[in-house]
Amino acid sequence: MAYTNPSSHLVVVSSPGVGHVTPLAGLTKLLVLRHQFTATFVTFSDVPCSLPSSISTIQLPPPPLKDIHSDTHILTRICLTIAHSVSPLRQILISLQRTTRIAAVIFDLFGSDFLSMVKELGIPAYVFITSNYFFLSFMLHLPILEDTTTGEFRDLPEPLLLPGCVPLKGEDFLEPVQKRKSEVCAWVVHLARHYDLFDGILVNSFEALEAGATKFFKKRGGGNPPVWPIGPLIWPGSDVDSEQPSHKCIEWLNQQSSGSVVFVCFGSGGTLTWEQTRELALGLEMSGQSFLWVVRAPNETEISGSFFNPNKTGDDPLGFLPEGFEERTKERGMIVLSWAPQREVLGHCATGGFVSHCGWNSTLESFVNGVPMVAWPLYSEQRMNAVLLVEGAKVALRVNVGEDGVVRRDEVAKVVKNLIEGEEGKEVRQRMQELKKEAVRAMEKEGSSYKAMEEVVSILKDTTAA
Repeated sequence: MAYTNPSSHLVVVSSPGVGHVTPLAGLTKLLVLRHQFTATFVTFSDVPCSLPSSISTIQLPPPPLKDIHSDTHILTRICLTIAHSVSPLRQILISLQRTTRIAAVIFDLFGSDFLSMVKELGIPAYVFITSNYFFLSFMLHLPILEDTTTGEFRDLPEPLLLPGCVPLKGEDFLEPVQKRKSEVCAWVVHLARHYDLFDGILVNSFEALEAGATKFFKKRGGGNPPVWPIGPLIWPGSDVDSEQPSHKCIEWLNQQSSGSVVFVCFGSGGTLTWEQTRELALGLEMSGQSFLWVVRAPNETEISGSFFNPNKTGDDPLGFLPEGFEERTKERGMIVLSWAPQREVLGHCATGGFVSHCGWNSTLESFVNGVPMVAWPLYSEQRMNAVLLVEGAKVALRVNVGEDGVVRRDEVAKVVKNLIEGEEGKEVRQRMQELKKEAVRAMEKEGSSYKAMEEVVSILKDTTAA
């Protein structure tokens, strides 16, 4: 067949949501701009960043999910969307095959239900784990746990020992599997049963961060797919625009001393309760440390009068903060509503610590900027990430959560002050500086992640040539 586009072509398919689209778009740009592929990017929505002309985009139609209950877990919604989209994607691939040499289709971690269809079309299929080896190891082992244990995972008598990884208590398993009889847990197990059926697995981590797991996967044989660490990949976005004036928080940081400010931010989807927001505010005040806090309105619809300032009107976007908090902390704290340029903040010399939800993209941004962390996981795989950061990499301190699920002000004050002034903080800061160097080295030419990507590219281009 004489192809109108004889170049090595990739089809990259993202599941719904900006948090999935953005990493896949970043990987696609890297493969196209550095390694001279052409690509088709398939999504369920608009792409939140610009793509080069050699990347075409196709938007899948929204599936008929109108009868889904409003409180259905977001992961279940994503999985149902994928399951209903197999036929439309099949038609896209068949159409592309008429004119294009497809080297491979690359999915994110929700792509399992596309796998058999892609293999029927004779196209290699790869999965990109936008998280770490720890997450991948857990997912590969999850079907065994499901088949050989009973009761809730959080009640397992012993921590889970995954090859090359730190021990993992049941209470720190993925949030969606904490209720084994739930629909969302069944979906996670379903996804996990497919990961070893892909032709290859890409992981957004690097060897120095997870040396034991890296070594295990390099030696793993038995017909299992190869696994490559290709991170830390940090995604393109609109954090910093040289044509726009600096965000007001950057101007404020410019006035602070080096390493003195704690940056508090829980990601694009992280919100706290009214009570937790109050305790965090008062804890920051008690700590005596300088802080930059990206705050969002609490995630409860009803307000208890003791948790907010009743003298403020509903028109005040910060009316949920404790009375007098802003005035009392104005000399050493700054509050930003909803959003701040996170990468620019983490790269600023005044930023000395990061109170984070432990989302993996935020974590990688901490690594490349050498900023030690306070681990405050909220949902998804973030508890696992916290375990990796605190007990494995030793670059973070973890908050202690009370039996009522609230981190109290005394705990907030203690851990924040310890990060900036304490001996433990000094140790994690030193370790983070070491891993910052390793993260940069991994992505440089001849670095471990650079060479891993070169190997992937070579396989993909050999596949097309054949």
